[in-house]
Amino acid sequence: MCIDLHTHSIYSDGSCTPAELVALAVANGLRGLALTDHDTVEGVEEILHLGAEAGLAVISGVEISTSLHERTIHILGYGVDPANAELQSWLVPLQKGRERRNAVILQKLQDLGIDITAEEVEAVSRCGQTGRPHIARLLVAKGVVDNFDAAFRHYLGRHRPAWEGRFSYSAVETIGMIHRAGGLAVLAHPGQIDPAMSALPVLVRELTLLGLDGLELHYPAHTRKMKKHLKALAAELGLLATGGSDFHGATRPAHRLAGKNLGFCPPCSILEQLTARLNGRHH
Repeated sequence: MCIDLHTHSIYSDGSCTPAELVALAVANGLRGLALTDHDTVEGVEEILHLGAEAGLAVISGVEISTSLHERTIHILGYGVDPANAELQSWLVPLQKGRERRNAVILQKLQDLGIDITAEEVEAVSRCGQTGRPHIARLLVAKGVVDNFDAAFRHYLGRHRPAWEGRFSYSAVETIGMIHRAGGLAVLAHPGQIDPAMSALPVLVRELTLLGLDGLELHYPAHTRKMKKHLKALAAELGLLATGGSDFHGATRPAHRLAGKNLGFCPPCSILEQLTARLNGRHH
């Protein structure tokens, strides 16, 4: 049986509601699920409730973009209390940073002769956190680029004509906040940070000293070789090994939700180990 601990909903840049995510997880035969929207816990209470009704083990989550030595990394927070007032107010500057960046990106696109309005972006986003993926979808819809990846390659990615940075906390601040909200901090898709795996061991060792609890081992883009490296690193440093698809629905159709017969199936033992670590922390 499989689980999927890395998914996104309409509350950030996914296309599914929490109810649709739960229904899909049940249809795919998943035993466990986590909603890890970007910089928000807005949909977490909803999915915890729906998951319980469906007999699915759902764990709370969030994905936070952060930085370490000028390098952008994503940290997943598992088991955080979505009602934690400090966490909610701590997330606000990240959310406001997204809003400011969106406005600058749209202006840069206008300067390039590409007409996308804030109203159009809001219509695509519907609710929750709006970001570059929503703008990318409009670039595809308007025929400016052929596909989602091309939008980032030609316009929205780092050092591209419409690129704009945004506020982020440091890795140590992020890990500290996740811990104060009762959660565990896990490095998302480490193979994406450093495909050659040359700089990663040093980076992960440093993050472990800062309090990192785990590594996302099972990820669709991770090769067998990457997984072997990551597994050894996690074992050496006493880190949890987690896994998830990074499912976004229609926003990024290449990332399908995990499932027994779908070629990507993180094992249930991951959720058991994660839950045991969380329970140990809470006692």
